[in-house]
Amino acid sequence: MSNYNEMTEHGGVPVKMWTRGVPVEDEAMRQLAQLARLPVVWPHVAVMPDVHVGIGATIGSVVPTRNAIIPAAVGVDIGCGMIAARTSLRAEDLPDQLGGVRAAIEKSVPHGRTTNRGGRDKGAWNEPPRTAEQAWGGLEKDFKRLCQLHPRLNKTNNLSHLGTLGTGNHFVEICLDEADDVWVMLHSGSRGVGNAIGTHFIELAQADMRSHVANLPHRDLAYFQEGSPHFDDYVFAVDWAQRFARENRAIMMSNTLAALAKAVPKRFTVTGEAVNCHHNYVQREEHFGESLFVTRKGAVSAQKGQFGIIPGSMGAKSFIVRGLGNEDALCSCSHGAGRVMSRTRAKQMITLEQHAKATAHVECRKDANVIDESPAAYKSIDQVMAAQSDLVEIMHTLRQVVCVKG
Repeated sequence: MSNYNEMTEHGGVPVKMWTRGVPVEDEAMRQLAQLARLPVVWPHVAVMPDVHVGIGATIGSVVPTRNAIIPAAVGVDIGCGMIAARTSLRAEDLPDQLGGVRAAIEKSVPHGRTTNRGGRDKGAWNEPPRTAEQAWGGLEKDFKRLCQLHPRLNKTNNLSHLGTLGTGNHFVEICLDEADDVWVMLHSGSRGVGNAIGTHFIELAQADMRSHVANLPHRDLAYFQEGSPHFDDYVFAVDWAQRFARENRAIMMSNTLAALAKAVPKRFTVTGEAVNCHHNYVQREEHFGESLFVTRKGAVSAQKGQFGIIPGSMGAKSFIVRGLGNEDALCSCSHGAGRVMSRTRAKQMITLEQHAKATAHVECRKDANVIDESPAAYKSIDQVMAAQSDLVEIMHTLRQVVCVKG
């Protein structure tokens, strides 16, 4: 039995919301109503408990479309997602002081961004390592084809960002599960090149629909229909960016495990295959007897038996989950806790002392530049998990002990 509330009074398809016990802003509700009024959306929009206002479309929404894709619903961090791997290390194998572990990861994984023009960006490779070069070998041919079709994508950070973290809510963490096993978990996407691809095609969709934009609920909801001039190019580009994002996470995982091996005396192995899942992406799927394009903007696929990752904020717990295959939710679950404060408001409301207290048990940055990522800026992960108990089952509960932020 599904545990959702249904919104139907907006003149579009139904909006099914897994948000019981979780706050939802009025503006997010307005955005969802706009999305549901698009003629290509069918049979309903599914809303996850971490839902909040987004640029283009609401974060925490699952949008099925017939013969069309909405580029702004996919967004600009195409293929953003998570990867997690359990190691054979135990909590007692970690050093008492974890500053050295954090420093080793920070040295191995480029993170953050240097904004000075012309100078070297600390968040990009100066000389990409062999792992990045090898992964790029599998991506380069299709990227060149993409650049022939859309030359503006030539001037992007692509190979220089492959295996790098970025900024904002992207992170690398060392965690302990309920049995005190050590996990490595990280969050990132398609970086500069994905952003350029997303931005470019959002603008193309708006240009292609210029004569129809006035009839759209919002200009950001411009879409490509199958058979239109740029539809096939976008499908090709978005698939490429999603492959880039997956490789990006895999390289960072490899480099983080190597850094951990240098910082921890005990030899260890990875036990089992890493869980590597997108939460900002689109793919073709079968639902309700039809072939649909399903866009998950801040949502994870939760097909029956499929493993996924739902992180809390820095300082809160995270979850490895297994999907229950709930068709009403288009076989999806939340991608995290979800913001309850904008970044600007978080910086105004949360003090450094509050941030330090909330992250006292984590080896992480405690400075003003990460205040907007402090736990108080996010919803309660426990409430979020309770609201989606019919979407996933919890397999492991992780608590952070080290967090690296850009």
